[in-house]
Amino acid sequence: MFDVSFSELMLIGIVALVVIGPQRLPTVARTIGHLVGRAQRYVNDVKSDIQREMDLDELRNLKGQMEDAARTVQASLDETAQELQQAKDSLADAAHSVQAELQAPLKDAEAKVALAQAATSIEEAAATTGKAAASAETAAAAIEAPASAEATVPDTQKSLPGFAEASALAEAEPPAAPLKPPASTPSGTPT
Repeated sequence: MFDVSFSELMLIGIVALVVIGPQRLPTVARTIGHLVGRAQRYVNDVKSDIQREMDLDELRNLKGQMEDAARTVQASLDETAQELQQAKDSLADAAHSVQAELQAPLKDAEAKVALAQAATSIEEAAATTGKAAASAETAAAAIEAPASAEATVPDTQKSLPGFAEASALAEAEPPAAPLKPPASTPSGTPT
């Protein structure tokens, strides 16, 4: 602050001794020391107040920057949350549409299976009805046939082994001549 050398201080001390005198010099020196100490404390207090205000300004600026950063982060988090919610909604919609698309062929397949079962039942009923009609025609033919059907078989065939068993089977279920062509399956082969 002040450039005071040792020689200048000696000069000031000698002048003070001459002007003030040796008796009052210690009290004046003590008072001047107190005043200088107070001035130093005052200057130090002012310096610390200025430093504190500067630190507070820096902290306010830092606080403002942190608040801005926090707002920015919060806004980006909100945007991300909205994007995630939209993605979740679109995935839920896609899942529902996929589920609907998967259930439609399943329902179609179930309907086709039900139709195939119904067709099989109808074919079985028709076959049963056709067998009943054939049996009725066979019975009618058996009634109209002459009673001496065995007379038409030559004696040489009667002497063949197994003829008696075959005749017994034939009498139990006489063969019927089909009047209608045989029913065919959906693949085109006769049953």
